[in-house]
Amino acid sequence: MKIALTQAKPVSPVAKPDPALRKAAEAFEAVMLRQMMASMRQAKLGDDIFGSSATDNFREMSDAKLADQMAGLRQFGIADMIERQLTKAVPGQATQTVPASTGTKGGALAAASADNKGAIR
Repeated sequence: MKIALTQAKPVSPVAKPDPALRKAAEAFEAVMLRQMMASMRQAKLGDDIFGSSATDNFREMSDAKLADQMAGLRQFGIADMIERQLTKAVPGQATQTVPASTGTKGGALAAASADNKGAIR
């Protein structure tokens, strides 16, 4: 049994990300985080001392703002994955907006697999 090893294509330089796509991906991540926070709030561990509809409204607004800020930090990786997926779907886009360094989410392996048309999955 012979195994042929081929050298992977070099990782292309990182393309300038589309700001509208980046903003949309962050907004989607914020929606996901809001849903997660709302689910956590439903698990009430005790009686609310100041329980009122006004308190609930302000808590929801606070959670929404916190989710927006958390999405802006891009620590969860949801926005990065969406941005990579949608960048592949855009016709005429030759390069990927995948981080080229190995220390970031995705890294060079993800970029190499994207360039090799899914050779590594």
